[in-house]
Amino acid sequence: MKSNKIILILRIAVAVILIQTLRFKFTAHPDSVYIFETVGLEPIGRIGIGILELIAGILLLIPKTIWAGAALTLGLIGGAIMMHLTQLGIEVKGDGGVLFYTAVLTFVLSVIILYSQRKEIPIIGKKLNF
Repeated sequence: MKSNKIILILRIAVAVILIQTLRFKFTAHPDSVYIFETVGLEPIGRIGIGILELIAGILLLIPKTIWAGAALTLGLIGGAIMMHLTQLGIEVKGDGGVLFYTAVLTFVLSVIILYSQRKEIPIIGKKLNF
C-alpha cells in the first residue's frame, strides 16, 4: 500500500513537470524557441513535442494508462537528454543546467513508474516477472 502512494506521488510529480513546461512551448517563449531552433525543430517540433508531453502527463494520471504515460515520457525526455548532450549542452542560456537536470530527474522517475507498472503493459506485461 505504501509503495502505491509513493508511485502516485511520482506520477503527479512527473505530470506536473511535463505540464508546467507547456506554457513555454505553446506561448513561443524566447528560451523555448531558442532551444528548438538550435536543434532544428522550430516551430513544428516545439508544438508537437508539447502536445505529446501533454498527452504523457494526462496518461500518467489515469490508472489504466500509467504505463503508457511513463513509456511516452521516457521517449520524449530521452530525446531531450540526447539533445542536451549532443547539441545544446548541459547549460542552456545561463540556466545553470536546470533544464538538463530536471530532464534527468524526470527520466529516472519515469523509469521507476514504468518498472512499477510493468505487469500492466498489454501483451508483454504478464511475461515480465523480474
